[in-house]
Amino acid sequence: MHDDARPDTRATGVSIIVPVLQEAGYLETSVRHLLAQDHPGPLEIVLALGPSTDGTTEIAHRLAAEDPRVICVDNPTGRTPSGLNAAIGASHHPVIVRVDAHAEIPADYVRVAVETLERTGADNVGGIMGADGITPFERAVAAAMTSVFGVGAASFHVGGDEGPAATVYLGAFRRATLEAVGGYDESFVRAQDWEMNHRIRTRGGLIWFTPRMHVTYRPRSSVRSLGRQYLHYGRWRREVMRRHPETARTPAALRYFAPPLVTVAVLLGLAQAIVGPLVGMAPWGLVLPAAYLLGVLAVSPLVARGAGADVLPRVPAVLVTMHLAWGWGFLTSPRDLRDGDLTGSR
Repeated sequence: MHDDARPDTRATGVSIIVPVLQEAGYLETSVRHLLAQDHPGPLEIVLALGPSTDGTTEIAHRLAAEDPRVICVDNPTGRTPSGLNAAIGASHHPVIVRVDAHAEIPADYVRVAVETLERTGADNVGGIMGADGITPFERAVAAAMTSVFGVGAASFHVGGDEGPAATVYLGAFRRATLEAVGGYDESFVRAQDWEMNHRIRTRGGLIWFTPRMHVTYRPRSSVRSLGRQYLHYGRWRREVMRRHPETARTPAALRYFAPPLVTVAVLLGLAQAIVGPLVGMAPWGLVLPAAYLLGVLAVSPLVARGAGADVLPRVPAVLVTMHLAWGWGFLTSPRDLRDGDLTGSR
């Protein structure tokens, strides 16, 4: 069913699942957005509460006391996939919408999700991770996150026409699909969405992207936090490939190898430039990092286009941080990563 007819979703119940940890500054606003959804069917919000120390838990229980549609469940590990599974287990409706506690969801998000599930017959539908910064640095990160030069051509980052996709941001699922694949793999502290979507597709399921589902995402506010984020992105992407080797042999996988290849080239070039003169060689290795930096400088105006004059000077540092941190994370990803990296998913 791929026509434009709008199905009747009035009776479709929806459970919104939200993993929550240290979100005192965002949680209430996020839940208010969720409660204001214009979906005409039954709605519940299941908050999976990790061991927060900033007052998040108290805020969550107050919201639950104010509105019976809000349900709280414990997530003692604080890990995102564990919280998602706990929330799924406590939910009741046939459609499950996954949301983050720091995301800002428009009022039509759930309604559009349900309509798209019914219209396409998909197992999971999702839309755009709409990065939107406030400070000049955050806006530079947002510009890079929505550019092919920053994160590649994934539709949930850069947009595009609706249609089948390898993965989508967050997602709205059929409960039957989640039950069939066994939910989220709790060993994936990061990349759990991509990994589960891969399992859904392996079973013949359909993942569907639609630009009508748009989520506002607040990017990192410093080079250090951005570098840490992309380091872990690279580490967990390597783990996905270890667990699912077939994912490394697809055309889409080429963009995942670009950052580690660039990182290797830059490091080898710098190493030759340092060691070469010691053994009587010219420091020709500088050509490699210089070429990379020139490329970054050349594309930066395209990345920053329309973002404001104060963004452009920050874009080169953002691109270099994203590329090299991701690449280094991929190259150094340890085989015992699932046991040793307990970093959250955002």
